[in-house]
Amino acid sequence: NQSAATNTGDQSAATNTGYRSAATNTGNWSAATNTGNWSAAAVGGNGSVAIATGYESKAKANVGSAIVVCERDDNYNLIGIKAAIIDGKNLKADTYYTLINGEFIEEK
Repeated sequence: NQSAATNTGDQSAATNTGYRSAATNTGNWSAATNTGNWSAAAVGGNGSVAIATGYESKAKANVGSAIVVCERDDNYNLIGIKAAIIDGKNLKADTYYTLINGEFIEEK
């Protein structure tokens, strides 16, 4: 819990399962995954994917990379999932998004 997994290599993965944790990857064609509740996944490399599956979790990526975010109810049941490639217009680069009512919401 409250931990971090960080990776800087290309074609690599940073994975974390703890609550309030972070998975960060700066390598190209890489992945950052986090399954903990209230956690974050972030990627900075090209062609990468940030995946956040926990309750009230968030993900961010740069232009040309993707985010995948799950939505859960107050009992932690999975009620939605959405994926998108960051284009810098509809979804901003280097901005955390969570999923609420099936829609990406920018984290403040």
